[in-house]
Amino acid sequence: MSAKSQIEWTEATWNPVTGCDRVAAGCDNCYALALSKRLKAMGAEKYQNDGSPITSGPGFGVTIHPQALRQPYSWKAPKVVFVNSMSDLFHAKVPVSFVQDIFDVIAATPQHTYQVLTKRSHRMARVASRLDWPQNLWMGVSVENQDVVDRIDHLRQVPASVRFLSCEPLIGPIEGLNLDEIHWVIAGGESGPNHRPMDPRWVESIRDQCLDAEVPFFFKQWGGRTPKKNGRTLAGRTWDAMPSTISQAL
Repeated sequence: MSAKSQIEWTEATWNPVTGCDRVAAGCDNCYALALSKRLKAMGAEKYQNDGSPITSGPGFGVTIHPQALRQPYSWKAPKVVFVNSMSDLFHAKVPVSFVQDIFDVIAATPQHTYQVLTKRSHRMARVASRLDWPQNLWMGVSVENQDVVDRIDHLRQVPASVRFLSCEPLIGPIEGLNLDEIHWVIAGGESGPNHRPMDPRWVESIRDQCLDAEVPFFFKQWGGRTPKKNGRTLAGRTWDAMPSTISQAL
């Protein structure tokens, strides 16, 4: 069974791949790396194999788990599922054939909605034509600051039914967002002991750009060492908008 997620914009997580490494500034305080160490110490099976050595900074070995492909077939009630919360599906070490295996499971379980998020948008766009894209798959890219807005252009190249941005951890301002063909935007501050503060003006600007473009906006958290303490209220309210295809289900 998938773990029930504490992430506000999804319901469950499914990890047919684990492991990742640093690709951008948004990775510096990777929650998955810290969590993987705890899971390994607890004896969790997926985290006993370190996989290939990682030498490019924060990270842990990329490992595919074919046995995990069976999990979604056992879920009775419809779910909103975040795929690979502990990895990046478009990491160079994940074979395209295994990505297609995951897409096949998604297509075979249309009662569920699957959300995939990547920082490796170059590879995503490059291999998109080699994949069959299910209608119940949402594809997103992380956009943590102005330096990586080119990921949005890569996202527009893929034939996903829903395309979304995750501006989290938001570590700098993002102006002039081109939201054409983008269906949803999430924003939030970084959490944990080494979190980088988020200027309120950064998230307010993203919210305003979404409102102007009539794109649903979801504010996840202010962040901080204990993010629940700081809450997720912006301008006196919560912002929980989602694409209309799923908003009634949550």
